[in-house]
Amino acid sequence: MIRYDLRCEKGHQFDGWFRSSEGFETLKKAGQVACTHCGSVTVEKALMAPGIAVSEVKSDLHSPRNPQEAALDKLRRQVEESSDYVGMSFAAEARAMHEGTAPERAIHGEAKLEDARKLLEDGIPVAPLPFRTRHGAN
Repeated sequence: MIRYDLRCEKGHQFDGWFRSSEGFETLKKAGQVACTHCGSVTVEKALMAPGIAVSEVKSDLHSPRNPQEAALDKLRRQVEESSDYVGMSFAAEARAMHEGTAPERAIHGEAKLEDARKLLEDGIPVAPLPFRTRHGAN
């Protein structure tokens, strides 16, 4: 595919995509290339700068791409800095703290769905995190 900047006889500029330069010429001769503003079929290629692919995407895959990701990243850092990661022992640790057999502290970790459901059914206050911690990620 090739993109051309085009201009009609009335000076309107627009662009068009064509299979090839020959494809553009064939469609133009058949009167099938029309101005998107006024409908004129008297259209010529306009002067245009060459399209050079420039990657504006940063190679840092850990940087937030939008405000929502930035907010989640901030929350993740706050959770990780202010609590202990207990891994797959989360359900057992949460239950022990609730029952008073372990000292209370802020924890985060991982649990099987059935273990998390049982904690909630037993009135133990837990909540899923809206992100994966760095401990659980590669």
